[in-house]
Amino acid sequence: MKRSQFYLKTLADAPHDEVSTNAQLLVRGGFADKLSAGVYSILPLGLRVLNNITQIIREEMQAAGGQELYLPALHPKENWQKTGRWKTLNDEIYKIKENDRELVLGPTHEEVLTPLVKKYVSSYRDLPLYLFQFQDKFRKELRAKSGLLRGREFLMKDFYSFHADEKDLEKYYEVMKKAYSKVFKRVGLGEHTYLTFASGGTFSKYSHEFQTLTEAGEDLIFICDKCKEAVNKEIIEDVKYRCPQCGNKKLRKEKAVEVGNIFKMKTRYSKPFDLSFINKDGKKEIVLMGCYGIGMQRVMGTIVEVHHDKKGIIWPESVAPFKVILIGVPGKGVTQYCEKIYKQLIKNNIEVLYDDRDVSAGEKFADADLVGIPTRLVVSEKTLAKKSVELKKRSQDTVKIVKVTDILKVL
Repeated sequence: MKRSQFYLKTLADAPHDEVSTNAQLLVRGGFADKLSAGVYSILPLGLRVLNNITQIIREEMQAAGGQELYLPALHPKENWQKTGRWKTLNDEIYKIKENDRELVLGPTHEEVLTPLVKKYVSSYRDLPLYLFQFQDKFRKELRAKSGLLRGREFLMKDFYSFHADEKDLEKYYEVMKKAYSKVFKRVGLGEHTYLTFASGGTFSKYSHEFQTLTEAGEDLIFICDKCKEAVNKEIIEDVKYRCPQCGNKKLRKEKAVEVGNIFKMKTRYSKPFDLSFINKDGKKEIVLMGCYGIGMQRVMGTIVEVHHDKKGIIWPESVAPFKVILIGVPGKGVTQYCEKIYKQLIKNNIEVLYDDRDVSAGEKFADADLVGIPTRLVVSEKTLAKKSVELKKRSQDTVKIVKVTDILKVL
């Protein structure tokens, strides 16, 4: 893609109403635009990142046996009354009146998927079942001040599992722990993210969060360096400041952002909708459920919080909007040489943003650092004379001179 044809406008300064690093850099870099508190437009450059994150998650959910579907965002009031959440979540959900009926803008999808699955499941032979989606969620978030980390409208991956017994639910819960660990490793957050014990509420003794260490975090976690797991501040007193996994008393306190969660809902939502099956003995039983969520924009914002410097974002290659940014320093023959390299990269399926604008080299370099594309290639009269390019990784300070014939091999 050529920069002159791409919908991208960067800003020299951070918006005055943004206090979080992720929002400042994503807005400055042309990835997102703030419509109102907690509500952001994702622009073409940002959507490329979001799509890469989404695809990684999709691949890991499918590898865990999940089947993707797409559910409505508008939910009937009656479904939410059945679970009791029409009243208990009254201050957190958006309600819509339409003539003589009321609807909910879905903050989550148990009230829609559970009755849908009831139409399919009738026998133990229909279980287990694993379904997931990517869908907009709407929540009355009172603390919408952390950029993309905490929104009122956001894209979420929610995954639901349906089981005949607790043994099968427990077994699959462990599968999803591993799947989530793979996701966060692939998006560049693996070494910063901890499986964290959290309260299971009315569902079970514990649930689990995936917490990424960052000073921008609003959560406090207590890390066990012995087993590399952590405990959420909400349950630390219950475990008497010990690691629930190994009993270690030496826990390290850190700030973190919750990027995902998994928990066993058991019969909390299947029972109100009478989601049941006939077991091997011909008896009726209630289906057990598990739920596994990841907020897409929150992951995107967290990556920025973890991977940036004073110049801008440093995207991990797996989620970067482009793999390469190509820059030409004005000079004789440079434009023609850039075009040749650009076509070569395109031909070999390397995602490249070619900054072909008629602006100074300094402006192009500053924008390249801000946008954070992993590899920068620079062509100048000096490199042209040697039939070479300058190659620099965004995460490194060193510059290499690479022969044009070796570019593909190096990349």
